[in-house]
Amino acid sequence: MADTSAHAFKPGGHDHALCVDDAFSAAQRICAERDLRFTPLRRRVLEIVWEQHNPIGAYEILDRLRVERGKAAPPTVYRALDFLLECGLVHRIHSLNAFIGCPDPHAVHSGQFLICRSCRTVGELDDREIEETIAGRAEALGFSIERQTIELLGLCPSCRDGPVSRDAA
Repeated sequence: MADTSAHAFKPGGHDHALCVDDAFSAAQRICAERDLRFTPLRRRVLEIVWEQHNPIGAYEILDRLRVERGKAAPPTVYRALDFLLECGLVHRIHSLNAFIGCPDPHAVHSGQFLICRSCRTVGELDDREIEETIAGRAEALGFSIERQTIELLGLCPSCRDGPVSRDAA
């Protein structure tokens, strides 16, 4: 089981450069294991997603790519994001229609996401007990879960303890 504390909210922060390095190492391993191509575009999209712990939308990624590469089309970005999702390298935050990097892409898991409504920082819990409790309750009701994602909206420690923008999110 992965560390169940959300890296983005740990006191004193964390080494984000290490997060990014781990993400690229995982991407390279996963692509090698599955005989998939980790193209420069896929790598750049993953890099943009991992630049911070805030979710980023496909059109924000597209805008960045257009500045860097001239022309880029939405299908190109969506294909790269679909590839990264399929490999487990990113998660989609449905309520924000945005994407965030997965800190543990080798582990099969559903996400529990803590979303700060003020600064939009997102942390992933990846708590197996929560996942199993929901799966067990659903099974008892005869419900077959196909995908389990929990998105919790609130305030991160920095926003909770500091001035809060009520207009955000």
